[in-house]
Amino acid sequence: MQFPTLYPTFFTATCNNWLHLLQDVQSKDIILNSLSFLVEKQKIRVFGFVIMNNHLHMIWQILGDHKPEDVQRDFLKYTGQQIKFYLQKNNPELLEKCRVNAKDRQYQIWKRNALSIEIFSEEVMVQKLNYIHLNPVRAGLVLLPEDYLYSSAAFYELQLERFSFLSHYKD
Repeated sequence: MQFPTLYPTFFTATCNNWLHLLQDVQSKDIILNSLSFLVEKQKIRVFGFVIMNNHLHMIWQILGDHKPEDVQRDFLKYTGQQIKFYLQKNNPELLEKCRVNAKDRQYQIWKRNALSIEIFSEEVMVQKLNYIHLNPVRAGLVLLPEDYLYSSAAFYELQLERFSFLSHYKD
């Protein structure tokens, strides 16, 4: 498995206070559209993901001379703002649960200090993909990983290309 300059990264972002801010299709679409944009702009490659109701897991790789911390910060900031705008219009009660007492913001969508772990081997890549894909099964949302729509499981298990931004980790 050959990777460009930076190794792929297992990335987890959790909604503040484990709130179910990603339960609506529209919130999940904000994440998907953002990933699509970042791939289109050649900032990242996405090898796997799952979007749950209160967190997301991804395996992505930062490309070119983009700094991982900048891409991660921009992704979380943009998606956080878009989710906030969506909640303002559609679920202000839920947004109120995101209110924080901070100088630089009124609401906090994502928990601080997202998890980011580099993947150095194919063995760990497969382990992390399995972990990601089994999340909806463990949560009782589906019986089979590939049945969960907001995941890359069907891409790997059934070769379904629902998401144009996905790359197979062996490519």
